[in-house]
Amino acid sequence: MATIPMTNSQATAGSGPQSQPPITNPAFRTFLSRLTSSIRQGFSQRRPWYELIDRTAMARPDNLTDAYSRIRRNFSYFKVNYITLLALVLAFSLLSHPFSLLVLLGLLAAWLFLYLFRPSDQPLVIFGRTFSDRETLGILVVLTLFIVFLTSIGSLLISAILIGVAIVCIHGAFRVPEDLFLDDQDPANSGFLSFLGNATSSAAIAAAPAVASRV
Repeated sequence: MATIPMTNSQATAGSGPQSQPPITNPAFRTFLSRLTSSIRQGFSQRRPWYELIDRTAMARPDNLTDAYSRIRRNFSYFKVNYITLLALVLAFSLLSHPFSLLVLLGLLAAWLFLYLFRPSDQPLVIFGRTFSDRETLGILVVLTLFIVFLTSIGSLLISAILIGVAIVCIHGAFRVPEDLFLDDQDPANSGFLSFLGNATSSAAIAAAPAVASRV
């Protein structure tokens, strides 16, 4: 009995919708592009590092009021450098605890590829069980709360952030800001805080279509 060969279109139709690797998802690529652009824009506004470590500009503050005033002015000027230092302290803490780093990376990947940028027409199937979007969201939320608040990873992150903040405050209190020209170099809407806002907005915009399709 002769067999009729299937055409390419018939084979494609019979096999159902083609799965798309999460990393090639257009929404995920848009998210990475906007995030990268925001990071570059933010770091382009950093101050020269030699100004940050200028020993001739270091002096003990007269009192707590003077120290607080210096911290505010120095943070307005060195905000990008300070956040960079904070990120380096956090990165060093995670690199010194590789298991915690792997767990956080796995948690981030789970949020990105299992919920935010997973195609809405492809249900999540684990060990033969299909999970709805609400079930997936609930599991990820519970897992995140457990990892951050009920394991040593949370204390590691908090400790690293506190150490970074302490470094920033000590430097800001001892760095004399009289030689820093804040008015003409630091517009109100520029700097690393606006970068954080832009990055957050970019992430929200990129993930909005995927999230909206699950509501």
